[in-house]
Amino acid sequence: MLGMGKQADQLVETMNHAAENAVAEAKPILVDSIKKMTVSDAKDILTGGDDSVTQFFKRSSSDQLKVKFMPIVKEQTAKLKLAEQYNKFAGKAASAGLVDKKNADIDSYVTHKAMDGLFLMIAEEEKKIRSNPLGAGSAILGKVFGAL
Repeated sequence: MLGMGKQADQLVETMNHAAENAVAEAKPILVDSIKKMTVSDAKDILTGGDDSVTQFFKRSSSDQLKVKFMPIVKEQTAKLKLAEQYNKFAGKAASAGLVDKKNADIDSYVTHKAMDGLFLMIAEEEKKIRSNPLGAGSAILGKVFGAL
């Protein structure tokens, strides 16, 4: 993107804004995943590794998140003509094997990055809870009873 610094900055800003807007829509999908959790899922979470909750959400919600995020991302990136140029050049680079095909479309790239960011936030919260389960439980109880 030589000589296109301002436009590249706009693209990054738009990508970040699109990702933020998309992640804001994740809560109902994650809640639905919890509601549909099976006994086997719960057992896997309890007996699984340090990121078993994060992995559960990845397995149970990624497809729905992608469907929900993609139109939000497309709406944001459509505002920039630079996105079309990115897709054109990245598509050629993907054909030559220089870029992973999933990153050759700006909308897919931003959607995947938004999902990665969401799962990273979940993983960080899971790590905090696992490192201090009593403290996390007390904090949750404090919020619940403080709201009453």
